[in-house]
Amino acid sequence: MSIRRADGLAGRAAVAGIGATEFSKDSGRSELKLAVEAVHAALDDAGLSPADVDGMVTFTMDTSPEITVAQAAGAGELSFFSRVHYGGGAACATVQQAALAVATGVADVVVCYRAFNERSGRRFGSGVQRREPSAEGAALGWQLPFGLLTPASWVAMTAQRYLHTYGLTPDAFGHVAVTGRRHAARNPAAYFYGKPITLADHAASRWIVEPLRLLDCCQETDGGQAIVVTSVERARDLRHPPAVIVAAAQGAGRNQEAMTSFYRDDLTGLPETGVVARQLWRTSGLGPGDIDVGILYDHFTPFVLMQLEEFGFCRPGEAADFVSADALPLNTHGGQLGEGYLHGMNGIAEAVRQVRGTSVNQIPGAARTLVTAGTGVPTSGLILGTDG
Repeated sequence: MSIRRADGLAGRAAVAGIGATEFSKDSGRSELKLAVEAVHAALDDAGLSPADVDGMVTFTMDTSPEITVAQAAGAGELSFFSRVHYGGGAACATVQQAALAVATGVADVVVCYRAFNERSGRRFGSGVQRREPSAEGAALGWQLPFGLLTPASWVAMTAQRYLHTYGLTPDAFGHVAVTGRRHAARNPAAYFYGKPITLADHAASRWIVEPLRLLDCCQETDGGQAIVVTSVERARDLRHPPAVIVAAAQGAGRNQEAMTSFYRDDLTGLPETGVVARQLWRTSGLGPGDIDVGILYDHFTPFVLMQLEEFGFCRPGEAADFVSADALPLNTHGGQLGEGYLHGMNGIAEAVRQVRGTSVNQIPGAARTLVTAGTGVPTSGLILGTDG
């Protein structure tokens, strides 16, 4: 693979290990325990030990701090630790942070992790329960009094405008749900293993907030996922072929808010995703036609369609037809709709499996995978590729 080092990062680091707990609705153990299990599994996958780790990266909205996980996992001294904001939008950014640390020599082996009891404990989908005084809380004061209390309600506003602008019906979202569940049905690690759905099932599922139905909304999951990042050179000597970090980016749009950017000029797209897309294409020298698999953040089905359009896989308003035609293999692990909701970290793991050739829904010859993170919020993305 020819890699353009446009930002000094491309090809300098790789994912060498991935590990996860089971994905459930009631883990029966603490979030710290889940984090440590996932970290140990990822290190074992890489052929490394906790003593090799000198960096840790996670998200905000996480109850297990970097130093606590390092201590509980048996790691030694840390030379790098970092925490990225904005919920699921941080997923790919954790790997970017790790790659930056490795590429600059700040750390040698960095573990990115996410672990929570999001079904049996705090349920993000329940929306705003209580807010400490903050700038973000003040901004939400323009939405909450009108009943816009949950992520589903915030996304529904944008989704409704998208349908109106392009003359579509809510059935357009069904193709994303059916695709994810089809892959989940063949994935033993998925919560919905063996349970595909049809477009009729999607259309018959109950309304959550129109135009979103139940099957347009991702799961709430207990579990943990960890990713090990090191240099490409070191990764070559470990257990699996490196999943090279070809490009990594973060992005926030103008007038960006956290899922309530209703004052933009146009509500039919995701400008933050556009910022990420332009960086990824520029720094990698690649384009939509070079991508073999797309692992797109699917907390809500409409935003998968908008992501495809922002990345240039199809024209605005055409993504539903693009998905129904299987023009690009999508979310081959089942996504957050079908496998589990770990704020996108399980999607990064699936991208690694595709590059390794070990996915349960393997795409033959997959050499480049695109991974995206949470949308509607400041976000991030990755392109992973084979070595060479």
